Amino acid sequence: MEDQLKLIVKWNGAEYELDELLLNDNVETLKNSICKKTGVRPERQKLLNVKFKGKMPPDECEISELKLKPGFKILMMGSLEAAIADANTIPDDLPSVINDFDIEEGEEVPIENKEVYLAKIQKRVSDYEVKILNPSRPGMKLLVLDIDYTLFDHKSAAETGYELMRPFLHEFLKSAYRHYDIVIWSATSMKWIEEKMKLLGVSNHCDYKIAFYLDYLAMISVHTPKYGVIQVKPLGVIWGKFPMYTPDNTIMFDDIRRNFLMNPQNGLRIRAFRQAHTHRQTDRELLKLAKYLDSIANLDSLSSLDHRNWERYLRSWRKEKMKRRGDSGEGSSFQGSSP
Repeated sequence: MEDQLKLIVKWNGAEYELDELLLNDNVETLKNSICKKTGVRPERQKLLNVKFKGKMPPDECEISELKLKPGFKILMMGSLEAAIADANTIPDDLPSVINDFDIEEGEEVPIENKEVYLAKIQKRVSDYEVKILNPSRPGMKLLVLDIDYTLFDHKSAAETGYELMRPFLHEFLKSAYRHYDIVIWSATSMKWIEEKMKLLGVSNHCDYKIAFYLDYLAMISVHTPKYGVIQVKPLGVIWGKFPMYTPDNTIMFDDIRRNFLMNPQNGLRIRAFRQAHTHRQTDRELLKLAKYLDSIANLDSLSSLDHRNWERYLRSWRKEKMKRRGDSGEGSSFQGSSP
């Protein structure tokens, strides 16, 4: 039939074909069709790349008005009722350590030099395959970035991925790219990393390039006396595979400090970006960190810095720069603009 339209919905790492839609069906019918395929109820669905006049289409809007081409892939966010129920139920066998905890400020967990963990890192170096997206550039330092709550609020409700993107993300990455190769390392699957980077417009941006992605399979488990077994992101995996990167030229941003337990001197704990709709007008973390990266870019070694004091270092750097220039100018060539 000429008025039929076949679409595809991408959700939870899988694709589902919608082959019973007509052009004069409305969005409510579309959502019901998605529900039949995925089990996600219509009121739980966020169709991220479906728009009508720049906004989420109302349920009564006809599919023909959305100007979707046959085979169009709809990106959906949404949770099953069973998953929501599980998330709201406290299990009887709840472990003493949960996945989203963090170690306390200043707490020492001396594990980075233990042979058992160094052996695990070497195994990742040998077995983990890295897909190079863009080649390393000679003389560049390395910036390793987390995604969830670092660049993206992955739990707040939104009609578009843009609403959940941390302010100044693209300006930050463009600025950092002048001195740093950029790697994304998330404790999620590679499929979700790729989807989120596409959603945020990072994977194909013209002003900067991502060297490669790392997922949860590149992480290792370690045991701590206080917290038990936890998963961490050892930078030694990168250093072992790419000798041009070392402790002297690498810095990692993550909202959870435990992720860089194996490399405490190279980690900077970024303030978590949560409740995007409330905080996106006031969050300036990436703008300030872009200036910090600029201020340390010419140092011979980054591992000698205490990144816990990055704001204090940045203030001192600004004062020294102003003193040298003899003006009252800006502390950095980076200029952010409100998204």
